[in-house]
Formats: sequence, structure tokens, C-alpha cells
Amino acid sequence: MQLRLAREPPRRGREVPVVPTRAGKLLLRSRRPQLSQPRCLTLGRWERPLLVSAGWKHRRSRGDYFQLERSQEQAPALQPPPAARGDGSFQALGLGPALVSALQSLSITQPTAVQRRAIPALLRGGNALCAAETGSGKTLAYLLPLFQKLLSRPSLGPAWPPSPRSLVLLPSRELAEQVRTVASSLGRSVGLRVREIGGGRGMASVKNQLRSDPDADLLVSTPGALCKALRKRMVRLERLCCLVLDEADTLLDPTFLDLVEEVLMQAPIAHSPKEVADQWDIKTQLVIIGATFPEGLGQLLSKVTNLGHFTTLTSQNLHCLLPHVQQKFIRIKGSDKASELLQLIKDRGSSNGALLIFCNNASTVNWLGYILDDHKIKHQRLQGQMPAAMRAGIFNTFQKGQRDVLICTDLASRGLDTSRVELVVNYDFPSTLQDYLHRVGRVGRVGSKVPGTVVSFVTHRWDVDLVRKIETAARRRTSLPGMESAIKEPLPKTDLTQADKQ
Repeated sequence: MQLRLAREPPRRGREVPVVPTRAGKLLLRSRRPQLSQPRCLTLGRWERPLLVSAGWKHRRSRGDYFQLERSQEQAPALQPPPAARGDGSFQALGLGPALVSALQSLSITQPTAVQRRAIPALLRGGNALCAAETGSGKTLAYLLPLFQKLLSRPSLGPAWPPSPRSLVLLPSRELAEQVRTVASSLGRSVGLRVREIGGGRGMASVKNQLRSDPDADLLVSTPGALCKALRKRMVRLERLCCLVLDEADTLLDPTFLDLVEEVLMQAPIAHSPKEVADQWDIKTQLVIIGATFPEGLGQLLSKVTNLGHFTTLTSQNLHCLLPHVQQKFIRIKGSDKASELLQLIKDRGSSNGALLIFCNNASTVNWLGYILDDHKIKHQRLQGQMPAAMRAGIFNTFQKGQRDVLICTDLASRGLDTSRVELVVNYDFPSTLQDYLHRVGRVGRVGSKVPGTVVSFVTHRWDVDLVRKIETAARRRTSLPGMESAIKEPLPKTDLTQADKQ
């Protein structure tokens, strides 16, 4: 895809040191060839890389750009397991024939890397934190062992108020609906019932939903709706054998923290794997899922469980730039962003893939929507100020392919399955590295037909600070800085590579 960029003459003044280049493919391609880095070049531990973005805080740098090239075509999560580690099938991971057959009926035959590594660990019981890159198949990584556990345990019969046997907590109604759809399609094949309650419907609707199926095996909910149901004694958690906190970084931000803590306090969280194994004195296995984690997570967990028996699972590519996604950074003047975006849309032509445009606030989403309306570009808008029912309808329409352009805030950057998307544009550069990783994770996902491309407009001086960190990590082939899990207590850490060998 060709970008329309202003061709400015090289900056005068001090000569830029030339990086020795070799013939072959590039890891980083710069507008200034002397700053391009070949894929075969490895920087020394103490060697300071020459950055394209080093001078980007000066206004004369506008028009400069660089891009991180794809180093592989396939997502890391889809890499086949080495022969030495077995066949890597779902059955070999410990799943029963009923679940394996249900997966085959959904045309899912081989587990992803995170599923191969997390499923056996979760089946062994005990509380766990699973940290893996976005778009790697984490939803099935926790749903499959959860269903296997439900199938192996006897049902205790009906109860009122309803007491589900398992619970998945998610930060938004859109995510809850998405997980419920996946869980329902799998649960129907094995005789397990799935129920979802979410915000924005009113408590009368929640009560009717719970009454319609009080014996649900799995309840999928948002924190707000669940806490209201708990306070009104419309649901209990005393029979809960598994509790999953998905998209933990959002669930544990100040918006939801008190609500999540309220849920954890009402669930009989297990303190050791032995307590989880007892089928009659029911204790809850706590599983925390995410690609990034907030500070204070360890402090919260210490209130409800013994951190000494909490296992941390991490993947090799956690907090790393996705190697199969091309990522472009354009230094641009703020007033030129709209015209550059319109040119990008024009250059796409009649593409079969979808386009996600990220803005940092709802007002920019609406303003940019008016610009696209003026140019007769069909699109949809998604932002947090819309009613929950409207947001759900908009995203469902986008997923079904009825619209190919979606302008959105970071509401759409976490967890939502966007396998149709082939291009992400950061119209506003994200404010944190965590947000950047989540936005990039909307392309190149498991199930995507194309690796995808991300284009970022870099406008402000504070944007440049983040770009320099990204460029440095790319040149050094390391993870992004400051992204380690915030659990500071000494936990028994299990690298997913080691778990693969067991």
C-alpha cells in the first residue's frame, strides 16, 4: 500500500551516522536508507541504536516515516509444536472425547500455542494467571478446561436464587456477548447451558434472564450487572467451581476495581489445588486472563487467596511487537491527518478486509465521522457515550461485514474478535504502550486471513516518546519496556515454553 507522503529534502546540519547495511530483507525500513536496519543485523547489549524518531520532536521532521517489516507470515500463536513435544492435539492436552468432537464440529482441529500450554496447567487445578499476546486464542484456552471440569463434576440440582457452577467476568457488554456466543456454540454440543447478563438492560430484564434458566452451568457477565444481581439476592456464588477474570487490565482499573473485589469476596476462592479438587466441598478456582496487567493486582489477590499457590503462566511473545504485522509510523502535522486518512482509504480500493480507525476520545470519533460523511464514505462509529444496546448492534453489524470502516475509541481495542480487519489506523496515537499493543492486536489474529497492517499518525511531542520506545524495542528485538505484570510478590512462575515440555 502506497502512502501519500510529503517528500521533504534531508535535514541540514550534523550528518546522520550511517548504519552498516547488508544485502537481504529489512527489519526496519526508513525513509532515510542509512537508518534502515537489515533483519540479519543484531545489536550488541550495550550498543545504542540510531533511531529514525530521534529528531521527531522538531517540526522539520514532519513527513518522515519508518515501518517495521514482517519477519514472518504466520502468527506466533499458530506455530506448530516441535515434534519432540508430542502431537499437540486437543486430546493429548487432557480434553475428553465429547469436547474434542465438539471442537471438530466447529472446524477447530489444532490448538494454538497458548492453548497447548495453558489447558494442561488449568486442568491440574489451582489458581492461575495466564498472560499471552492479543489474538492468540486465550478465550478457548480457559473455556475448554472450564467445560472439562464441569463435565467431570456432578450437577447439584436446581437452586433459587440461581447459583451458577462457573462464571466469566468481562469489562463490557460487547465482550460478554462475544464470549457467550463462543461458549454457547461449544456448550450445546456437550450438554452445558450458558447464560449471559450484561449492563444497559435494566434489572427486570436481568431477573427474567436468570429465571428463564436458573440452572445455567456457565454465567457470563459484566461486573456492574452481576453486583446488582448479587445485592438484590437474585444470584449466589456458593456453588462456583471456577471464576475467570478476562481482560484483567480493564477489569482492575478504577472503574471496575471495587465491583470486582465485591465479586471476589462473595466467591469461595480456593487457597490451594487440593481445595479445588474436592467435588463436594466446593471451592472456586480463580483464573486471570490478559495481555497486560495493572499495578495493584497482587494486592487485590492477596485479600482473597494464598499467593504462594498462585501459578503465573507467560508466553514467549508477551509484550513483544507482533512479528507478522507490518507497522508504519508517520510523523505528521495534526491538520494534515484527515487528508492523509482519506488518501489511505482511497488507496485501499475495493479491499475485502475491514478498516479500524482509532481515536482517543468520543468527540474526535464524531468529528471524523462527519468528515467521512462529507466524502460519501460509508462507515460506523463506536464510542463509550453510546447506549450499550446501540454499541452491541453497531459492532455486530461491523463483524457481519455490512460495513467495512469503523471509527472507534479504545472501547474496541480489548478482546473483541476482529478477524475481518486488515488495516488499523491510529488516527490519534495511543497514550500508553499497553493501548498500542491492544490496538495492534486487532489485526493478525487467530482466524484472520491476512496478517494485517497498522499505520500510526505521530503528531505530538509525547507521542514521539512512545514511538522511540517502540522503535528501540523493535531494533533490539526485545519486549516493550515497563510492561511486566504488576504482581510483585514471589509467585511460582511457569514459562509457557517450559509448560510445553511437560
